[in-house]
Amino acid sequence: MPITASAKKALRQSTRRKAQNLRSKNTYKNTLKELKSLAATGKKDEVKKLLPKVYKSLDKAAKTNVISKNKSARLKSFAAKLLQKTA
Repeated sequence: MPITASAKKALRQSTRRKAQNLRSKNTYKNTLKELKSLAATGKKDEVKKLLPKVYKSLDKAAKTNVISKNKSARLKSFAAKLLQKTA
């Protein structure tokens, strides 16, 4: 347990930041999972509607350094390829 006041504050900050990071990470992971499942069933219209939501969640995660910008770009590219593959 932290003893000094600054250490206590740092602990509060880190737990708050961890919760925010997990929320952001879960958001982009869930949207990607949803996109993959829709692409697997072949629902191209729904995939097209969900793509901006995926992009938004990935951009927000990259902006707040939850994931790197390069990973965000790779996942967005993967999502776009999924849209092209769906029949």
